[in-house]
Amino acid sequence: MALTLIASVLGFAGVALGAFGAHGMSGRFSPESRGWWETATLYLLVHAVAVFAASLSGRTGLFSAGGWAMIIGAVIFSGTLYAMTLGAPRWFGAITPIGGVGLLIGWALFAVAALRS
Repeated sequence: MALTLIASVLGFAGVALGAFGAHGMSGRFSPESRGWWETATLYLLVHAVAVFAASLSGRTGLFSAGGWAMIIGAVIFSGTLYAMTLGAPRWFGAITPIGGVGLLIGWALFAVAALRS
């Protein structure tokens, strides 16, 4: 249930932040910053759906671990991009790939779990 709840919250946040980016950021941020925002939103939404699907599969073990890796990865990856868009120091960009690694680990765990089932 925890994965389903968190995936739903991430999906909600992704839609809300995407809407803000599309309607509330017009003319306020540089094209580079808008790109960060759009990338953060895309990755947040894609991984919210992946975690949601994994949570509904009824499988545990590696599927659950993969879901948690994706949650942590999405929060770090998207969170640092959102933060930089809103004015955080550029060194936050050095943290972003850590989130990307979390996302990759999540997908790898899903693949291993699928191969084992």
